[in-house]
Amino acid sequence: MPLSAPAPREHLHTRRYDFRGYHRQDGLWDIEGNMTDVKTYGFDNDWRGEIKAGEPIHDMWLRLTIDDDLLIHEIEVSTAASPFEMCGGITPKYSALKGQRIGPGWSKRVKDAFGGPSGCTHQTEMLVAIATVAYQTVFSAKKKWNDVDGETKRPAFINTCHALASGSPVVKQYWPASYTGD
Repeated sequence: MPLSAPAPREHLHTRRYDFRGYHRQDGLWDIEGNMTDVKTYGFDNDWRGEIKAGEPIHDMWLRLTIDDDLLIHEIEVSTAASPFEMCGGITPKYSALKGQRIGPGWSKRVKDAFGGPSGCTHQTEMLVAIATVAYQTVFSAKKKWNDVDGETKRPAFINTCHALASGSPVVKQYWPASYTGD
């Protein structure tokens, strides 16, 4: 068990995220996300009637279609289940991301554009997280960071976490041109 044994407790809520990256036949990439919330007990909902134990309260989806440079060509956002009828009404607003590029400042741009009443908390959270899935999908498949026009390019993920700090032994071993340690 990765955590220590917990105190006695009752399981009430589960949130699941599932992100997947796909390479399309046309050379573009689809990055998809799904988030579900379920309770271990049933309850009444003014809009949907009874929501049974295990039935999603939230079931939300998104798909970004991007190119090798993480430019967004298409975005699709869907609310399959929500606690309020109006929740899905905000999803068309996310089309404003078409033409944007995933890169430095992505999280801030997404939160500034869709935070609070300007978006859906859950779709916005998924859009922040999906950026790393895009990097993992595209750059791992293409090995893009190793050679760009004959020159070594510093990977965009350097200094994004402890293990990938420019002075870390990991960077020294795998991306020595980007290493800044002793």
